[in-house]
Amino acid sequence: MAEEVGTGAPQEIKKYQEYFVRVDPDQDDKSSEIKLCSFARPHMRAFHCSWWCFFIAFFIWFAIAPLLGEIKDELGLTKQEVWTSSIVGVGGTIFMRFVLGPACDKFGARILFAVVLCVASIPTACTGLVQDATGLAILRLFIGIAGGTFVMCQYWTSRMFTKETVGTANALVGGWGNLGGGVTQIVMGAVLFPLFKVIFNQDVSKAWRTVCIIPAIVAFGSGLTVYFISDDAPKGNYNEMKKNGTMPEISAASSFRDGALNFNTWLLFIQYACCFGVELTMNNAAALYFREEFEQSTESAAAIASIFGWMNLFARGLGGFASDKMNGYMGMRGRILVQTIFLGVEGVLVLVFANTGNLAGAIVVMVFFSVFVQAAEGSTYGIVPYVDPPATGSISGIVGAGGNTGAVCFGLGFRNLNYKDAFILMGSAIIASSALSVLVYIKGHSALFCGRDVDAAASKGIEVPEPKEDVDAEA
Repeated sequence: MAEEVGTGAPQEIKKYQEYFVRVDPDQDDKSSEIKLCSFARPHMRAFHCSWWCFFIAFFIWFAIAPLLGEIKDELGLTKQEVWTSSIVGVGGTIFMRFVLGPACDKFGARILFAVVLCVASIPTACTGLVQDATGLAILRLFIGIAGGTFVMCQYWTSRMFTKETVGTANALVGGWGNLGGGVTQIVMGAVLFPLFKVIFNQDVSKAWRTVCIIPAIVAFGSGLTVYFISDDAPKGNYNEMKKNGTMPEISAASSFRDGALNFNTWLLFIQYACCFGVELTMNNAAALYFREEFEQSTESAAAIASIFGWMNLFARGLGGFASDKMNGYMGMRGRILVQTIFLGVEGVLVLVFANTGNLAGAIVVMVFFSVFVQAAEGSTYGIVPYVDPPATGSISGIVGAGGNTGAVCFGLGFRNLNYKDAFILMGSAIIASSALSVLVYIKGHSALFCGRDVDAAASKGIEVPEPKEDVDAEA
């Protein structure tokens, strides 16, 4: 059994008087360790609920991607029409991430996870009703609501873990959640789709029109479950904490304003566009790319494409872990340096991938390219909690929206260019984004080439200040 560690003054009103992890009372009882094999409330329960819900959201978000070849053939769609639906599917999420960021600061991640998963499962189940290009685009727009769950995923672990461990925690839940993009490629394209073809006597149309009902049911069930079995914060749920006076009322508008007016937020927005935006683009492009460029079957192309997402099993966590380690050695400068290296190598590998003409070579390069894409995602969210701690939810939402914005921009490139030129454009943009690291300067912390951390504690475990008393408490 895990060691019980008591925290806080006995008279303090909170849901739990003792925890199964070490916590820091000076950081609102956040956990200073990650026990992966524990499911104990509140810290590790939130950790596992966070990555699972994001995993399911990612699964339904891209469940249709490995089926696009069949849908394109049956409905007589052009390449441009297919890519329009993909762009709409990731573009609609931009708005959701902007909204969900400040909503997290006000309501917490648990309730929002439940609502978004349940709502997004409905259009997912309606995939079989699509009859033309317009219907496909509208369907994917509403399924794209699920992509907003990334904000809750990162906010929840930032709320549960100290600044010493938050980079690793954020990266693990984000990476394992993103893994849904790879799993859906192989499960939908190489397992469920062939199974449904057998069920319907090789009727391809009936197979792709009904198969998405399965992930929709799982998503709806997950949304309901997480609402009842988890907690918003170490000391309890937000509504209880506000009633008890242990948490002030948060203004969503004020939180968003503070996050949006911070220059570092937008630098990270651009850099995240060039890592998570690349992953989203590959989730849409990979199966089609290997099917059309290397003449693979739908099942084979889906299996190959899934490799990209499977790297999330460790790569994003590796990025967050490297960020935390370098923070220990060099403070914030270490985090920014790791971020710069990951983005630079990622861009170079994209250019190599664009010029690889044989199947085996393309797969090998894609594996390494994927590792650096996801490591850069992890290192980005190793920096985010430091930018402006009281507005972490809003900043997470804005930076997360950058990923979808990047996917839209790169998607337009793939829509209008041949594959090679689109990959070259993407690789060049990534390399350029890595240079923006020299402009990142967070108050109280060192920059890449100048400044210093105020003190070791400021870099390794900053304390989240209470909201200003004169801030309007209304949403």
